[in-house]
Amino acid sequence: MGTNWRRWALPAALLALALPTATGCKSTPDALPKPTTAPATAVARVCAEPAAGPATAPAGAVTVDPSVTGDLAAKTKSSPPNTTFWLRPGKHRLDRDRYAQVVPKKGDVYLGAPGAVLDGRRTNQYAFSGTAPDVTIRYLTVQGFAAPQNEGVVNHDSADGWVIEHSTIQNNSGAGLMAGARQQVRASCLRGNGQYGMNAYKGNGRISGLVLEGNEITGNNTDDWERRQSGCGCTGGVKFWAVDGADVRGNWVHDNRGTGLWADTNNNDFLIEDNVLEANDGAALIYETSYNAIVRGNTIRRNNWVEGRKYADRGDTFPFATVYLSESGGEPRVRARTNKIDIYRNVLEDNWSGITLWENADRFCNSPANTSSGDCTLLVNNTKRCAQPAIATAPLYADCRWKTQRVEIHDNRFVLDKSVVGCTVKCDRMAVLANYGTYPEWSPYQGERVAEAITGTQHNRWHDNVYVGPWSFVVHDPSRILDSAQWQAAPYRQDAGSTFRTQDGG
Repeated sequence: MGTNWRRWALPAALLALALPTATGCKSTPDALPKPTTAPATAVARVCAEPAAGPATAPAGAVTVDPSVTGDLAAKTKSSPPNTTFWLRPGKHRLDRDRYAQVVPKKGDVYLGAPGAVLDGRRTNQYAFSGTAPDVTIRYLTVQGFAAPQNEGVVNHDSADGWVIEHSTIQNNSGAGLMAGARQQVRASCLRGNGQYGMNAYKGNGRISGLVLEGNEITGNNTDDWERRQSGCGCTGGVKFWAVDGADVRGNWVHDNRGTGLWADTNNNDFLIEDNVLEANDGAALIYETSYNAIVRGNTIRRNNWVEGRKYADRGDTFPFATVYLSESGGEPRVRARTNKIDIYRNVLEDNWSGITLWENADRFCNSPANTSSGDCTLLVNNTKRCAQPAIATAPLYADCRWKTQRVEIHDNRFVLDKSVVGCTVKCDRMAVLANYGTYPEWSPYQGERVAEAITGTQHNRWHDNVYVGPWSFVVHDPSRILDSAQWQAAPYRQDAGSTFRTQDGG
């Protein structure tokens, strides 16, 4: 299981939203045409404006009575697969046993009438569970369930092919929603849950074909797990684990306590586009020990003010970022729709710092410093192979390490007004760096090897961006802080074709 970087870093549907205009900049010949305005991103205001379900029961549907405790679970149990259930208006309850839950059959459909609520009364742990595939939940509010840490309320067992649409999943403990393969979550409100809005984790395999589109994901991690369990890396608006193929599109991810979107450990083939990520206490996006992603057309603003300031105030020199890539990069040998991490056409405005590319030289397969438990890279099947003497030579020297490589950051607009953020230092940084390798004693990555690689030879490039306001650039390690001229000059030669207007503020 992954964690946040402090534990192992250096010792230490939709309604349009007006966005600022972006200045065009020169594109490379093979780049897509540069837009002259900011992404026309819309905001999914589904929590305040939920869609209404059917006011009458559809033909053939089984009607569920809120005045009968446990009616939904009982009728689900007694009905055949592929049954449609219509929940009348009102508050539906399960039996008081904490393990009382609805266990759907294959193809079951649950439709909520206007005002239909399934309420766990802070007693029941799970709402919908079991392994039946292709279940659909629409127009239903699910609230007040008490799932344990790292577990979820809806689709508790990560069954495949579920569709959750126009639903509100709120004020539950644990994760409001788990995910299985081919799951689609659309136009839903994931709000105020104790740990995650959604936890995309499947204990017995990888998740593929995940779609998260047009949702509002807000105010999650109300139980403040990072404070209760320091370094757990176990919170976020959405957390993704070992997901192979995900489209995260058109969501409004805001005001979560901690990270907005966090892909952690052997994720691959993500498309993250046209989202609004704003006012999250921590990073807007973390992509950690993962592969191959496209991040485009997103509006990312006012993130990381709480966590970035916290570390700055205590004197931490690490460039705590709003978009944070940790041991993640493009890998052509891992099949995906791209073979790099491509970050472009995004607007980042008044966040605490910008984009950090990071590698922990001590974190690799079979290292005690690998916080992803027993996981290894997608290039090595047997973790035990990553040991001396084989790890010191090809191919394991490269394949036993998650590498931040083949990252391209271009045609973005970075805006910073320190008076808006309320900072004077340490909130203005882009970075590409690693630590000095020291551990364990048999590591082949000791010294500056990883820092030199991520900075100079792993094909990480910024180019054709627009910078407004004061920006500084951290390279190799936290002690090397450059201005834009040094950043563009030899030996780093970053941000070719980019423009800088440091005098403008925001």
